[in-house]
Order: sequence, then structure tokens, then C-alpha cells
Amino acid sequence: MTAVSVQSGPSPAVQFGSGALRRVVRIGAIAGFVMVFISAIGMLKTFDKRLIVDPILSLGYATLFAIPGVAGYSFSKRVEIQGIETEPRSASDLINAGISGAIAGLILAAFALLVESAPGLRDTFPNFSPDLIDLIPLGFGTSLGFLIVPAIASFISIAAAATNWLPGRVRKAVITAIGALVALALFEAVVDDFFDWFKAIPRWLYGPTSGLTIQSSAVALTAAFGLSLWSSQRKQAKGERSDIGTKQRSRRSTIILVIVVGIAVVIMPQFLGGIINELFTNVGIFLLMALGLNIVIGYAGLLDLGYVAFFAVGAYVMGILTSALSPTWNPEMSWWAAFPAVLIVAVIAGVMVGTPVLRMRGDYLAIVTLGFGEIVRIVLISDWLSDYFGGAQGIRRIPGIPFAGQEINATSPELIINFVMAFVFIAAFISWRIEDSRIGRAWAAMREDEDVAEAVGVDTVKAKLLAFITGAVLASFAGALFAAKVDLRDVVLRADLDHRPGDRDRWGHGEHHRCRRWRLRADRDPRGAKAAGASPRVR
Repeated sequence: MTAVSVQSGPSPAVQFGSGALRRVVRIGAIAGFVMVFISAIGMLKTFDKRLIVDPILSLGYATLFAIPGVAGYSFSKRVEIQGIETEPRSASDLINAGISGAIAGLILAAFALLVESAPGLRDTFPNFSPDLIDLIPLGFGTSLGFLIVPAIASFISIAAAATNWLPGRVRKAVITAIGALVALALFEAVVDDFFDWFKAIPRWLYGPTSGLTIQSSAVALTAAFGLSLWSSQRKQAKGERSDIGTKQRSRRSTIILVIVVGIAVVIMPQFLGGIINELFTNVGIFLLMALGLNIVIGYAGLLDLGYVAFFAVGAYVMGILTSALSPTWNPEMSWWAAFPAVLIVAVIAGVMVGTPVLRMRGDYLAIVTLGFGEIVRIVLISDWLSDYFGGAQGIRRIPGIPFAGQEINATSPELIINFVMAFVFIAAFISWRIEDSRIGRAWAAMREDEDVAEAVGVDTVKAKLLAFITGAVLASFAGALFAAKVDLRDVVLRADLDHRPGDRDRWGHGEHHRCRRWRLRADRDPRGAKAAGASPRVR
């Protein structure tokens, strides 16, 4: 006779022991108290002023009810470990998620009732206002709040837990679509500035006050979901292809990418708004600094924590040589004439920093270079040398870059971005060519083991000095461009509130004053904005 063993006990679908109950209560309580904390510190009230979907969803409610969603998602999430069988998902995961969401909602509703019944708490906690009492139960009152808030939190928690039953690429597409919707709503000013040349698009996307319309939200969700699915399928198909000719395809793709980026850098700034151009310009300047820092730390392995001092050297030398308000010496040179002097001073600064630290390594080198950076910062803004560097006020009235009969500065961000990206391409090309050169291999050997590199004949003294000098020169590029971009002589930040007879805003309201975008305007007073008593103002 064959013995048959039957496993006794509840099936996974109905398993709900004391340990699972404790976990549900614990996660629900944590989610509830986090929701209470967000409400108590004023985030709900402040974020509620910003709409995501007009008029049904605000950023405050999205932030508040995302918490039970995260809690519910954790119940059906399984971490796969090789060699260990994972517990299959079951209906109990959804039940647990729903209960934890309800617990979180009950805690939040109880908090609203406490705030309403104890108005004296407002003396200590000013955020416990009547508006908060109205926001938490969604305007239905604290009594109905004990039904509505737990129901919504439970539903969101169950929905988040159910996403783990979806295929991986579908789940990723859902998360991508939600993130794209929130980003599109939050960056309304950027989108409005981007489509300044075609106002019909932001007029259709956004409502009269703020936030996406219901129609544009549906289109954005569908488009982001479809693009994410298409991208996942394309990656999967690409991974299944043969690896024959991978190197040739990669090189061809790199060349095409460089050409496309180059064309975009030249053409796109003419169509982008001031906000995005200013953003890309700052990104380019810091990218230029990063390329120089990559040579010092990435290639040569020298932990230089005072690298930003070279950026200051480039900016201040350019300011002293070109500004008419330079404190002691003002030759008023053009930007192009002063640029070689900036490079020479940067080389000298690189030698001055590199020479004393030739025998230092690791933490000792980091501390010394950090001290050098702090010394440069303190000296430049100190009153002791204010007759040379302007002290805390700096150097003002720095001219821009003369080019093709016009001056390129902060008032023309669509042009200065071309100069910044041109220098970025030059720095990237220099870094790429140096990497496989003789000095690049010497830096790599020194980075791996300085003693071994010196033993095999690498001149570490020369290699270190060249690394500091090259990094200083690239940082001075960024500093010189920054000085021309800032142009503190007459720049006044204003809100461009254009209101002329017959003007209409993007929603068709003729008498609606609206801040379209922030611009840098020039006050052509030769004394400068500050000397003329100018201040940020609305025109």
C-alpha cells in the first residue's frame, strides 16, 4: 500500500494569521501617521493650490493619497531571490492592502475630528486651520469623512497592489504614464515658455487657472502609456538581434547622435523660451566644469576638492580685464582679447596648486585642495582685497561676448547657449583625444597605482602638473563664459506682464493680466542698475 501525504492547513488564498494581521495594522498605522504628518505641517493645504487635473485633482490630494498606494503596493510585491521559491500572489494580498488603506484613512479622519473638536490646538499649531478640517474629508464634513476617506484610501491601496499582477512592461508603462502626467502639470511654466511661438498648445493643455484639462490629461496618459510600451518592445527586440556588427552600429549611432545634437544646439534655442535656454546654459557651464574635473579626478585619480577655485579664477580675471567698473585696474578689453589672458592665469593657478601637493595622495590631497578652494573664496569676497576684487559686491558691468556686430550676454540666452555648447564640444573632444594618448595612459597608470607607475618610468610629477593645468584651463573656460553671461552691469529681473489693448491670453481673456514668463531686461543707465536705484519690479 502506498502512503499518500496530504498537506494540512489553510491555502495561501485564505491564509491570514496573527503575524499577517500585525503587519497589516503596522503598515496601515505608519501610512496613516504619515498622512497626518503631511496634513499637520501644511503640505496638504499648500499643495492643494496647485492643480494637476483641473478641476478634479490637486497636488495636495495626489501627495496625500499616494501614501496608502505605496503601502498597498508593498503587500503584493515579491522579491525574487535565486534558489529560493517566492510565495505566489493571492487574493489575501488585496484584502490586506484594502484593510491597511482603511486603517490609514481612519487615522486621518480621526485627526480631522480631533482638530475640529479642539480649536485650542491652533494656538500651538497654526496649520490646524478650518481650511484643513475642510480639506481632509474632501469638503463632506468630519462625520462623513469617516466613511469617505477610508474608502478612498482603501480603493487606492487595492489598485496599487493589483498592479503587481500586470506584466512587467505594462506595470512600467502605467507608472511612466502617471509620472508623465504629474510632470506635465507641474512644469506648466516651462511648457508655456517652450511653446511661446505657438500658444495654441498650452492653451489646449492647461485650464484657465492651472493644471491640465481632463481631455489633455487623457491624451497625455494614453500617449505616455503607448510610448513606454513601444520602447519596451523595441528594447526587447533589439536584445534578441545578433551581435554581428555591433561595433560598427555603435560607432555609426554615436556619429549620428553627435550630428543631431549639434544641429539641435544651433536651431532649437531660437524656438525655446527664456526659461529653458537659461536652464540649458547653466547646465552647459557646469558640464564644462565637470569635464575638467573628470580629467583631474577621473583620469589622473587626484582627489581635488577645491576645483571650483579655478572657475572663480576664470570669472574674476575676465571681469577685471573687461569691466569698466573694475576697482583698481580696468583696461576694458574685449572678451576675445581677455580670453588668452584668462587661460594664462589659469595655467599659473594650476601650477601653483599642483606644485605643493606633488607628494600628497588620497585624503591628504583632498584636505589641502579643499583648503585652497576655501582660501580663494574667502579672499575674493573679503574687504581686505575689495580694492582689487570688489569684495562681496563683486565686479559689475561686465560686457558680453561681441559677435557679428552684437553683444551676447544674459539678455540673449538663445545666443549664449551656442557659445557654451561650443566650448562643451571642444572640452569633450579634448578629453576624448587625451584619454588614449600617451599622457592619458600615464594618468591611468598613476590612478591605479602611483608607485608602480613611477617604477615603470612614468614621470608622475609632470603627469600631475599636466592634470591640474588641463583641469584648470577647462574650468577657466566655464568661468569666462559665466562672467559674460551674468552681465551684472544693468540686468534687472522683471515679470513680463504685457497688457496692451487688444491683447488676449492663451484662454482668450482680453482683460486678463498674466505673467507669461520671467525675462532678463536691460536698463541702459550707464551707472548700472544698482547705481541708478533700480530694483526687481513689475513693468
